Amino acid sequence: MIRKVLESDLSTVVDIQIAGWQTAYRGIIDDEFLDNLDKEKILERRKKDFDKCGFLVIEEDDILGFCRYVYDGDCSPNYDADCEIMALYMRPDLKGRGLGSKLFKHVIDEFKSLGKKKMILWCLKDNMPSRGFYLKMGGELIGEKPITFGDKEYMEVGYVFNVGDEDE
Repeated sequence: MIRKVLESDLSTVVDIQIAGWQTAYRGIIDDEFLDNLDKEKILERRKKDFDKCGFLVIEEDDILGFCRYVYDGDCSPNYDADCEIMALYMRPDLKGRGLGSKLFKHVIDEFKSLGKKKMILWCLKDNMPSRGFYLKMGGELIGEKPITFGDKEYMEVGYVFNVGDEDE
């Protein structure tokens, strides 16, 4: 089931985010940064944005993953996009089961229903599994930009997706 996140879900969402980072970004982002992710600080950030635009979880008996997204003008500047996925995470032990694809497609359908045309998302340049997923989902590589974690700079790559009818 896919549903809107509740404030009571946020602790589990943050656990999934931290586990996702510590698994997917190991060897990409410094271990010291990953090993010292502060759950309380991340939880405070999620509390600030849990009721903004889109924030969904996918669950069976437990929360399996989540997606945060925007469609109200808070998209990446300098790119012709009217919606953006900000985060898409599954529990690391559940990757490869199609849950991320289901959640991704659900968000795309929501963007379509809102009349959105072009979605953007960013991922770390060296995160090849995620890059492969976004290409498989139909993304087109459109650029890169720096991002800082801790005191070190990394590169992100952007993917754009056509989500609406071009004729409208």
